[in-house]
Amino acid sequence: MSAPSERLAPEDLVAAIGSVVGSERDLIATMANVSAMIYEALPDLNWAGFYLFKEGELVLGPFQGRLACTRIPLGRGVCGTAAARRETIVVEDVHAFPGHIACDAASASEIVVPVIAGERLVGVLDVDSPRKARFGDAEREMMEAIAAIVAGVDL
Repeated sequence: MSAPSERLAPEDLVAAIGSVVGSERDLIATMANVSAMIYEALPDLNWAGFYLFKEGELVLGPFQGRLACTRIPLGRGVCGTAAARRETIVVEDVHAFPGHIACDAASASEIVVPVIAGERLVGVLDVDSPRKARFGDAEREMMEAIAAIVAGVDL
């Protein structure tokens, strides 16, 4: 399926991602398109992308935004903690998060959602904002739905 021709409204993002992903079976291609769609559709973001779980750590995957940390140990920072716990973490102020890894000093808030295919941790979806408390319940629900779509590609 081709990319949407117009800028997406945030409320249309999950459906549009489902449509673009369609029957695609390549995980990296899917993550690349999903990262771009999130970054373009949502305001006040400075990073949107994925880390892949490989050999006990998170390794940088497709993303949009500024340079990022290449590797994150499981259980460290917001991404590593979300992966280790296998649960979504929403952080209103990343500078107050114990063990926060400052890949980009401009980031002020963050949401990280594990991508789980069956029982297997594939990686995490990570979205950062330069605005404190940028992510609420609506964004949590949206990102969890997007992570589930991506996980379906890797089943």
